[in-house]
Amino acid sequence: MSFTHSFDATVLREYDIRGIVGKTLHAADAFAIGRCFGSVVLREGGRAVAVGYDGRVSSPEMEAALVDGLKASGIDVLRIGCGPTPMLYFAATTQQADGAIMVTGSHNPPDYNGFKMMLHRKPFFGARIQQIGQMAANGDVVPAENGTDIEIDVSDDYIDRLAQDWDGGDRALNVVWDNGNGAAGDVLMRLIKRLPGTHTVLYPEIDGGFPNHHPDPTVPKNLEALIAKVAELGADLGIAFDGDADRIGAVDDTGHILFGDQLLVILARDVLKTRQGATIIADVKASQVLFDEIAKAGGAPLMWKTGHSLIKAKMAETGSPLAGEMSGHVFFADKWYGFDDALYAGVRLLGIVARMDGTLSAVRAALPHVINTPELRFDCDDQRKFGVIAEVAARLAADGADVSSIDGVRVRTDDGWWLLRASNTQAVLVARCEASSEAGLERLKAALSAQLEASGLAAPDYSGENAGH
Repeated sequence: MSFTHSFDATVLREYDIRGIVGKTLHAADAFAIGRCFGSVVLREGGRAVAVGYDGRVSSPEMEAALVDGLKASGIDVLRIGCGPTPMLYFAATTQQADGAIMVTGSHNPPDYNGFKMMLHRKPFFGARIQQIGQMAANGDVVPAENGTDIEIDVSDDYIDRLAQDWDGGDRALNVVWDNGNGAAGDVLMRLIKRLPGTHTVLYPEIDGGFPNHHPDPTVPKNLEALIAKVAELGADLGIAFDGDADRIGAVDDTGHILFGDQLLVILARDVLKTRQGATIIADVKASQVLFDEIAKAGGAPLMWKTGHSLIKAKMAETGSPLAGEMSGHVFFADKWYGFDDALYAGVRLLGIVARMDGTLSAVRAALPHVINTPELRFDCDDQRKFGVIAEVAARLAADGADVSSIDGVRVRTDDGWWLLRASNTQAVLVARCEASSEAGLERLKAALSAQLEASGLAAPDYSGENAGH
């Protein structure tokens, strides 16, 4: 039987495949992904693919169709069931699977779903995702075969491995966790029994409707319940996950949010105690404070492109033991496997806090204070956004500006820095400014606005609180 399939043009993204269930994403798409990805695996000498799914209402149906597509390609499927994305990565690594696919909508609204993929334990992204679309359209797949599927439970092994790297001794911390009704719930409730201290979990039930708050810990309003519970219990810290637990959020004992770059300072200092001179990677949106603090702690800071797949690839290339993004992806290759895992990052953070003489808030407060805008995202046509970056880059070069062009343009001045980059996943431009003073921040905003206006675009809305950190 011949096979061809067309995907909605919006679902094949830079880092994953994602869409609105029943509108741009259907079970037939899941089958086609399995049929094509399975063909890639077989053609590259593989046979086994691990599959997992998150707690969304649509995920079981999508997983079943995906498995059918993989089996139709002759793949042997290891079905690990419902759980966090990093548990699938763990399964793919420890079971030595040739590929892995996670059915997850991550932190998107409940009506979304999607697929994150690995091939030979490396991210499958960019041009390779576009390749899936081309294969489906052309029917370019291996002849139909009957593969197999088997259900395996790796959760005990995963929890054992997470708990193994607890390094905080016997100090009994008071910790609040916010699962946000995400896919980590069952694993988290079992993990906390293995850790010393008192642990309170908000919204542990896996519920793909996300009835309590949206599962994105980078948005401050989604942390309000966590902050309130930390205050109520006088806890040492709070930790939150996104919907599939590959991104972490944290608040200190006073309820202040630790942004992704601040969290990475704390983690990097600890790793660098035993890994002096190591390369620590962060994305272009991170504070200059982070890069400076890594250097102070004896590390080699490396600024790199935003995107979890891009960061993972750079880690493998450089041998970096730790990397992170402002979005809350934290990647440990120190003792761990190099993939982004919020549960593991949480365990390592707890160990650091347990070994502190003082409080987490004191460490946060001692960091150099800067003032920055939130991440500013504003609409720009997909066909235009990269052109705008090129125009701005050319003008800055002509002016002799101090520019990093790793990902868009990041411009350093005496006041601080501003960033303008094109999103890889949406028809938007992304901007951010950071300065040591309010007056400096205003000058940076003005410089950014002038560049946008020179390319015929309105300045972004800078309202929203300036996040001082």
